[in-house]
Amino acid sequence: MTNMLSHAELEAVLRDVGAKRYHILHPFHKLLHGGELNKTQVQAWALNRYYYQACIPIKDAIVLSRLPDAASRRIWRQRIVDHDGEREGDGGIARWLRLAEGVGLERDYVESMEGILPATRFAVEAYVHFVRDRSLLEAVASSLTELFSPTIIAERVSGMLSNYDWVSKDTLVYFNARLTQAPRDANFALEYVKQHATNRAEQEKVIAALRFKCDVLWAQLDALYAAYVSPGHVPLGAFGAGEALARCA
Repeated sequence: MTNMLSHAELEAVLRDVGAKRYHILHPFHKLLHGGELNKTQVQAWALNRYYYQACIPIKDAIVLSRLPDAASRRIWRQRIVDHDGEREGDGGIARWLRLAEGVGLERDYVESMEGILPATRFAVEAYVHFVRDRSLLEAVASSLTELFSPTIIAERVSGMLSNYDWVSKDTLVYFNARLTQAPRDANFALEYVKQHATNRAEQEKVIAALRFKCDVLWAQLDALYAAYVSPGHVPLGAFGAGEALARCA
């Protein structure tokens, strides 16, 4: 591993990581998009995913604070605006709360984060710690899962609208903006790692960072599957604990 990969070769490796490890392949997502989850299980997904959404601008603020040049900071700070909004009720987090309410959850309960799975909390916080503690190059590289998000968004929106009559286009409005935001952000991050990974060892760190982020997303779905699908062991204090959860068909 002494020879540098060309920019095209590095991008090809990164895209191969996504093709093999992105969470669109997870059994829970296949159930979600295929209409095979009941309402409680969809609510559990929306609730737990909220914790991830809420921590994204925190993660991005850490990256922003580490970028040494103003031009890069100006570009990166748009990510925070996209999620937090310019005012109350604006931005991606607010739109995710609309999604959660649209599938029948109470806003105050979602924002309290009381019912999220322990494994969700662990995985998301591991991601925040990774961005804080690893090199700036690895922190930026970990965001490259956005290269693959338009595909999962298209599948999710079409699948949920087709299969759940209690889900509306307004419920899923969060995803509209992400179809343009995610590619914009991914393009910047991809060019950044190409330019700043100046030897093969650094290129391997970039690849490992993307694998780690894929693992973070996968682990969250593993936890949802184990708690709400099979074997159905909901931890004490988590959403649905003590209730009889109907299994998937």
